[in-house]
Amino acid sequence: METLHLTLKKKWFDMILSGYKNEEYRELKDYWCNRFCLRNWQSFEIEIFEYALNYDKLQFKTITFTNGYGNDKPQFVIEFKGMKIGKGKTHWGAEPHETYFVLKLGDILETRNCAVGGN
Repeated sequence: METLHLTLKKKWFDMILSGYKNEEYRELKDYWCNRFCLRNWQSFEIEIFEYALNYDKLQFKTITFTNGYGNDKPQFVIEFKGMKIGKGKTHWGAEPHETYFVLKLGDILETRNCAVGGN
């Protein structure tokens, strides 16, 4: 199963791990378009809409979130439930009036070196 690897600050890492936060945000930039394997930046919104409706076209089914660096860094693997373009929630880190890739998160499948949720 393909996984997308993303790094989070501790606050957001802990909120997702605890089950409180169920979406993650990334800016609408070329970098993230490429990371999400979306090829046509010019037809970007149409393509994202299509992926949001049929997200099995994406090359990943899970996301591995990491906090920190080193061999014993905390990580967890979580289900990827879909993606859309939209506004985020400010209490979950989104800036007001900004539009993002909104990654929908599901169940935690595995944890490594995590204080919250166990190993």
